Amino acid sequence: MKPFLWSLLCCVLQLFSDVAHATYHLRAGDSELITAQSYAQTRHNGQPKLRTLNPTKTHSQCRSRPLDLVFIIDSSRSVRPAEFEKVRIFLANMVDTLDVGSDATRVAVVNYASTVKIEFLLKNHFNKLDLKKAIVRIDPLATGTMTGLAIKTAMKEAFNEQSGARPRSRNISKVAIIVTDGRPQDQVEEVSAEARALGIEIYAVGVDRADMRSLQLMASLPLEDHVFYVETYGVIEKLTSKFRETLCGRTKKGLQDLPHH
Repeated sequence: MKPFLWSLLCCVLQLFSDVAHATYHLRAGDSELITAQSYAQTRHNGQPKLRTLNPTKTHSQCRSRPLDLVFIIDSSRSVRPAEFEKVRIFLANMVDTLDVGSDATRVAVVNYASTVKIEFLLKNHFNKLDLKKAIVRIDPLATGTMTGLAIKTAMKEAFNEQSGARPRSRNISKVAIIVTDGRPQDQVEEVSAEARALGIEIYAVGVDRADMRSLQLMASLPLEDHVFYVETYGVIEKLTSKFRETLCGRTKKGLQDLPHH
């Protein structure tokens, strides 16, 4: 029995030795792990947190430079009701990206076809909710495409101080965004040049059947920053982020980033 007891005792001692040895390494490993975690945490705390790609949050973090902004939208016969609804959504999304207010960005909408209708002026709405309610109420005019007349009306009646535009001494940028899907039935070159000479920066957005040459005649220079084209009204909302980049003073993108007509 003695040899058996001696063997049993040796096994027990060896087991205690192994456990102690493993415990030592485990504790050493824990120490290394804690040290590594502490180092990683220190590095993490020393760097800015990653921003979540949430469109709403991203928009709220962007303060656009103050603008007197007038949308000039084509609602002629070729723009079907479902397509015009996409235009309204685009306008509402654009409003969401802007820093709207009487001392920030003011927004107006000029609606046109054969006739021109000023839906609301720069002085009418100074918060996003009121602007979006007014946008919902816009109805298509459903006749021809008098783009030149619309630009002239915007220049004379929407960009003046009586309508809410700030005086030149304030150095507030004046911007017109034209959205059209057709070829103008009147002349746009001369009236657009006149508007630009008055300090109005013109962006031209063409959809589907829009005439690219007309867009280029209307837009400010450089054309690659001021002319946009999308294949259908169904994807016009994608332009919101591009305008957001431009109006927030970031990298400007234009024709080179979109499908050509």
